[in-house]
Formats: sequence, C-alpha cells, structure tokens
Amino acid sequence: MKYTNESFPEYFILMGLTKYPWLDLPLFFVLLTSYLFTLSGNTAIILVSQRDSQLQSPMYFFLASLSFLDLCFTTTTVPQMLFNLGGPNKSITYTGCVVQAYVFHWLGCSECVLLGVMALDRYVALCRPLRYSVIMDHKLCRQLSGTAWMLGLANSLLQSTLTFQLPLCGNQVLDHFFCELPGLIRMACGDTRVNVVTLAVVATFVITGPLSMILVSYAYIARAVFRIPSAAGRLKAFNTCSSHLLVVSLFYGPGIYIYMQPPGDEPQDLTKVLTLFYCVITPMANPFIYTLRNKEVTGALRRLLRKTISSKRI
Repeated sequence: MKYTNESFPEYFILMGLTKYPWLDLPLFFVLLTSYLFTLSGNTAIILVSQRDSQLQSPMYFFLASLSFLDLCFTTTTVPQMLFNLGGPNKSITYTGCVVQAYVFHWLGCSECVLLGVMALDRYVALCRPLRYSVIMDHKLCRQLSGTAWMLGLANSLLQSTLTFQLPLCGNQVLDHFFCELPGLIRMACGDTRVNVVTLAVVATFVITGPLSMILVSYAYIARAVFRIPSAAGRLKAFNTCSSHLLVVSLFYGPGIYIYMQPPGDEPQDLTKVLTLFYCVITPMANPFIYTLRNKEVTGALRRLLRKTISSKRI
C-alpha cells in the first residue's frame, strides 16, 4: 500500500451503499436513471427561467439558482458512485476525495442558505406585494444568491480543512459511498473533539439559521394567505408555498439527523440512506415538485418545446 506521507493513503476504499455485491448492478441502473432525470429536469427549469419572458421574476431567478445548485450538487457524488457500482474498482483517490468533500459541503451549505432566501422572497411577494418588484430587484437577488454561495464556501473551507488535518494512521476504508465529513472524522485515529464540536456548532448555525428564517417567513405568509378574499387566490398562494415547503422538508430533514449529532451515534446504514435521499433523490424530485403545481412553469415548458420543434422543422 502506498501513502502520500506517513499518515495519508493515496486512495480510499469506499464500502458503498450496501454490503451485498449482487445489488450493485440494479443500484447502478436506478442511480443512472435518477441522474438522467435530475440533469434533464433541472436543465429544463434553468432554460425556461432564462428564456421565457413570463418567468422574469425573482421567484424564478431563485428557482433557476436552486436548479443549478442541484445539478452541481448531484454531479459531485453520482458519477463516482456509478463508476464504483459499475465495476470492480471501489476506490477513490485521496485528491479526488478531498475535492469531493470540499465541493459537496460547499454546495450543500449553499443550498441550505438559498432555501432560506427563497422563503424570504415568498414572504415579500405575499406580504408586501405592492413593493415586491422594488424590494426584490435584480441587484438584491444576485447579492442574496451570491451570499448563499459565499457562506457555503466559507463553511466548507473551515470544516473540510479541519477534517483533512486529522491523522488516519493508514486507515483507508471509508464506510460510505462518497467522501463525507462525518465518515472521514470516524476514520481518524487522533483526537477528533475539535472537529466534532466544530461540525455540530457550524451545522447548527447553518441549518437552524435559514430554517428559522423559513419558519418565521411562513408564519407571516400563512397569516397573509388567510386574509386573501378569493378562494382561487388562496389556492394559488398555497400551491406556490407548499412546493417550497416540501423541498425544505426533503432537504433539511436528513441533514438535521446527520449533522446535528456527534459522528458515530447514528446507525451507518440509516445514514447512508438519508444521505442518498438528500444528495440524489431530492435534486431529482425538485423540478417535478415545482412544476406539477405551477401552471406558469408548465406553460413555459410547453412554449419552449413548441419553439424547439418549430425551429427544427424550419
């Protein structure tokens, strides 16, 4: 076995999703199918948000930002998973593991913050409708989106750098399907108390901060929705907000369980399932959640499809 130095191996062996090799091929096709749905669904959201003149509002700017984040987020893990499931090689290089961990936690934290920003956007739209376009102008939208990316980057630089300073004493078997920080902390042979405390404290801030903003925003939104005189208006507002709340639940639920308790306290098989849920299933489901109840998006998709077909005929 080769090492980059006396403590760090050249590669890690990933134990994967399951201990049963006969499940690798079925899982490969399931993940490949979900990844293709993720790519096509989120790309479609980005295209219609950019090209359709009726979707030039802050809500769709943030929806396109979320779709781009989801594309990057799932691409951080799924191609490596497909590579490991599709052949006998179950390893990832040390450099690849480092890059994967940094990027994954950067994008994951950014999405946490962005979902909070999207709740703020819905609050302004429903509680301050007459000033919505003035408050949520394009400059502020870009600043809020950029803030989400920068906070995610800062969190990843802190957490990942601290984690990769830990000695591994030759350990190279990672009981996970990708390089996630709690799993890497469990591998360490040194004192991990600083890492565990830092992970818990920062995760609490990153998760509860935006989540508190979401809950407060929707408390005000609920009060505003019940004041809408028409049933059709209340239903439209409810459909718009319920899609976002469903996405928040799917993303935050597993994250709270995984990151807000010390590494090692949770069953690893359950951790793998929950991690798969928010890094693969949720990015695939988001486009469908936002489009099925949104007539504006479905209409924009139809118009884009008609334009594409007509241009090919010409």
